[in-house]
Amino acid sequence: MNEAGMFPVGGGAMGAAIRALDWRASPLGSVSSWPATLRTAVGIMLDSAFPSFLVWGQEQILIYNDAYAEILHDKHPAALGRSFRTVWPEIWDVLAPLVERTLVRGESHRMNDIPLVMQRKGYAEQTWFTYSYGPVRADDGAVLGILCNCIETTEAVLTQRRRATSEAVLRESEASTRQDAERVQLALTAGAIIGTWVWDLTTDRFTVDEAFSRSFGHDPALGRVGLSLAQVVSTVHPDDQAGLAQAINEVIARGGHYAHQYRVKRADGHYYWIEANGRVDLAPDGSGLRFPGVLIDVQARRAVEAERDHAILKLRALNEELEQKVIAQALARGRTWQVSPDLIGVLGDDGYFEASNPAWEAMLGWSEDEVAGTYFLDRVHPDDQDGTLASWNDMLQRDLPALRLENRYCHKAGGWRWLSWVAVPEDGKVYCSARDITVERERQAELERAQDLLRQSQKMEAVGQLTGGLAHDFNNLLAGISGSLELMNMRIKQGRMDETDKYIGVALGATRRAAALTHRLLAFSRRQTLAPKSTDVNAMVGSILDMIRRTVGPSVQVETDCTLRLWPALVDQSQLENALLNLCINARDAMPEGGRIAIGTANRRIDAAQAREYDMAEGEYLALCVSDSGTGMPPDVIAKAFDPFFTTKPLGQGTGLGLSMIYGFAKQSGGQVRIESTVGEGTTVSILLPRHLGEADRDDGLRHGAGAGAAAPLAGAGETVLVVDDEPSVRILVTDLLGELGYTALEAPDGAGGLKVLQSNARVDLLISDVGLPGMMNGRQMADAARVGRPDLKVLFITGFAETALLNGGQLEPGMSVLTKPFTVDTLAARIRELIGGRAGISG
Repeated sequence: MNEAGMFPVGGGAMGAAIRALDWRASPLGSVSSWPATLRTAVGIMLDSAFPSFLVWGQEQILIYNDAYAEILHDKHPAALGRSFRTVWPEIWDVLAPLVERTLVRGESHRMNDIPLVMQRKGYAEQTWFTYSYGPVRADDGAVLGILCNCIETTEAVLTQRRRATSEAVLRESEASTRQDAERVQLALTAGAIIGTWVWDLTTDRFTVDEAFSRSFGHDPALGRVGLSLAQVVSTVHPDDQAGLAQAINEVIARGGHYAHQYRVKRADGHYYWIEANGRVDLAPDGSGLRFPGVLIDVQARRAVEAERDHAILKLRALNEELEQKVIAQALARGRTWQVSPDLIGVLGDDGYFEASNPAWEAMLGWSEDEVAGTYFLDRVHPDDQDGTLASWNDMLQRDLPALRLENRYCHKAGGWRWLSWVAVPEDGKVYCSARDITVERERQAELERAQDLLRQSQKMEAVGQLTGGLAHDFNNLLAGISGSLELMNMRIKQGRMDETDKYIGVALGATRRAAALTHRLLAFSRRQTLAPKSTDVNAMVGSILDMIRRTVGPSVQVETDCTLRLWPALVDQSQLENALLNLCINARDAMPEGGRIAIGTANRRIDAAQAREYDMAEGEYLALCVSDSGTGMPPDVIAKAFDPFFTTKPLGQGTGLGLSMIYGFAKQSGGQVRIESTVGEGTTVSILLPRHLGEADRDDGLRHGAGAGAAAPLAGAGETVLVVDDEPSVRILVTDLLGELGYTALEAPDGAGGLKVLQSNARVDLLISDVGLPGMMNGRQMADAARVGRPDLKVLFITGFAETALLNGGQLEPGMSVLTKPFTVDTLAARIRELIGGRAGISG
């Protein structure tokens, strides 16, 4: 039985996760070594319908079920198998005593509605939980762990508190008169602050702000030093002085809030109504200490209140049948109603307009009579009606204090205007206002169009830079190839065969550089063919350290700082070696006078915040870092460092593809590359690769292209190879090579033709096929279809780039291999022999 079989079947997603986790690296050890008590407790916990978890052993390892995973939020799935304290550090001060009581003293206990401030969604969050802790005991009574059932009661607690608050507010509201409520509302929403003061009652001195001094003609310097009470009240209207003195004496005697309206003479010589709002702080013996406050201009408010009070007196004299009409007429006579540039309207709760102000006609062309009696959706743009209706219903059904929305409204002369609405329901009516935001919307649309054009321009600039660099490098390589071929042709015609080897060498060298260039581009675009395997990166660094030291030269000191017990990575080791060598060469070039290179490895845990910053998935990674003591890079260079063909080296000394290739390789491997640099101090480049849960494979000595340069192995008697490729030149090359090696070669231009041969009685020992083929069938589909009748068919895929989707994400079945174009003749011959001979699965 495997270790997964040690657990009970079922348990939902967490049961599967627990069975899949490799516990051998955890403090609990291999599942086969777990006591029966632990396995039984896990089964009980997984079957629980309540959020449940186990805390096991002295290391307090956490195991939990599906319901508790929902409580963990962003902490799941990383929390599985980790220390309970590590998972909940922010609330450990609350949990530690509970764990102590249960795990050490063996006590069972229950706690209701415990308040906890959690960091489970990326921010601090107030929550409440009800817990039940119980010990899990061995047969001898020893406590081995904790079994906890818990329920989150956050919403219930908040609902109860909101209900209590609402009831308190309702009682306070009912105890207040309507006139008091209106006065408080006006104090909050109307009037302007004209000054603030702080009255030190122990010294009887006022310190006031500059606005206070300006309002009453005081010297601001004196206001900061301190004014006397006589100076402050000297501007109060004679008729209001006695009432002010009485109000002040009363609040000083009792302490607390103070509000009083009176008239004062301001700097222009006229009297204005103001309201003083303040608070008196008392000493323990009941004497006054401080009296801070603010002055609010209520002149306009009192005028409105007077007009309102007058209107109310008139309305009360009318009968109930005419009441709403008279309210609308009274509002229409108000100054604000008449002169406001914004739309103002009154609707019934049925959604029909009862009154509107003159701004409707000025803004939209609709008169008061044309607005009256219309439904609020009648002139709303058809595309905006559903959203407007949903907001209206939400406001009325959920008793929201206000509605805010934006929609398009029809102009009488045609066209649409964007309006920003605010609506407030009160006493069976809805009072609304709207502001014209059409110009703002048009400017925003223009800005978005400009941003789109800028992004497109930047894309075209990047494409131009890429194609320009690519054309420059390929033209140089093609010039070397074509020139060599022309000179070879001339020498052959002249019978001068002694110089052809030189030109062949030039052409082959240019071909290899062209292949390297395409591989770098494919790496940048994350489409190179990779052969990932579980890799010990520390061992890899050690294996190529001597080569790195020889490459960077004696003027550069190379040191290593590798973490013991480094996690393995599932990665193409040869590509990682190339990336490390490239980084060391870059570091050497940044230190023209010599210096120090440090190669380091480390295990890294990337949390949610770092994952967002680094543009990668949260989880466990190993880091391979190369640091130098060189010139460093400024931020603008770091921002472009991964761009293809970007280089700071002189013309002809760098392609600008090194870092872009490393970036593409890391991203294709599921990781990331980060650069940290300080000008004049040096640079650190870190390759982050996902942790592989498993043991690292031992290096078998095979590398891409193994066998190149060795004598090409010949075919066995009658061995037949089918070549399927839509490129005639490739078919000619491969079939001619097969003939030279003694194989019988069959060929087909597409998948349908190849499958026809494979479904016949013809002998086929090996299928060589391009992955991307024309027609309805690609190379992988053809091979899979052929293996239905020929299950032991050996297959070698050859491809110009990594069609990973066609290769099932790079996962090849036994007897299949992949070879990247271009390839050497010797490499192809060796791969053919390996496959026919039974050594399949080597990629390159």
